[in-house]
Amino acid sequence: MKTPSDAGSLKRGVVILKLLATAGPRGLALTELSEKSQIPHPSVHRILGQLAAERLAVFNDELRRYKLGPLAFELGVAGSTMHDIRDLCDPAMGTLAQETGDTVYLVVRSSFDAVCMHRREGAFPVRALVLEVGSRRPLGVGAGGLAILSAIDDEERAHIIERVGPSLAAFGKLSPQDLAQACVQTRAMGAAVIQNRVSLGVKAVGVPFRDSMGQAVGALSVAALSQRLSQRRIEQVAEMLRSATQSVEVLLRKRKT
Repeated sequence: MKTPSDAGSLKRGVVILKLLATAGPRGLALTELSEKSQIPHPSVHRILGQLAAERLAVFNDELRRYKLGPLAFELGVAGSTMHDIRDLCDPAMGTLAQETGDTVYLVVRSSFDAVCMHRREGAFPVRALVLEVGSRRPLGVGAGGLAILSAIDDEERAHIIERVGPSLAAFGKLSPQDLAQACVQTRAMGAAVIQNRVSLGVKAVGVPFRDSMGQAVGALSVAALSQRLSQRRIEQVAEMLRSATQSVEVLLRKRKT
């Protein structure tokens, strides 16, 4: 049987894996992992040893940094056959990229984060590549994450904002109060709009989609150079996104049945 200690170790291991997932190929140093996770240095070292033994983490001797191991990729590939919604969203994303000429993103909710799962690029010569596939940010930071957060019920949304609050300042000095207000504006407009929060000179519009249980599980967003998204065009893109997310929801309901 799993003991409370086992459960605590598993939870800490998941926290470390999530941080490694945000670090990219360069990885993170042991001290950085300890600071970001708020887990004591010796405990992080022990957990990393266990993860490395299972090929979930690898250590670069030259850089003295840890990154995700090959088993993380293998598990992701295996899980994608059951949980991957990229195939469901790709047709709608392809249409959006063609019609707008800009970059279209799929983000999904993962606990308190939004994870970029897929990207389609439009024909406009200067593309707004503000998100790498696989990158993870606190819910509410990007247009897709803000769209998802705004579609969550009030009590849970307040809890999420409280949890992600300490990490918001790294994104354009965003505060919990700013994020809460942005959710109000997003709900009123029916779409999330951000500018210069993640990348200077870039605007993005996002609209959420719901699963068969009515839960906001993901969002589609369009990112472009700021001069390409006037207020009128924002409204047009938002309407395109609403149509696209409606088609995704239909496919999600069909898959459920």
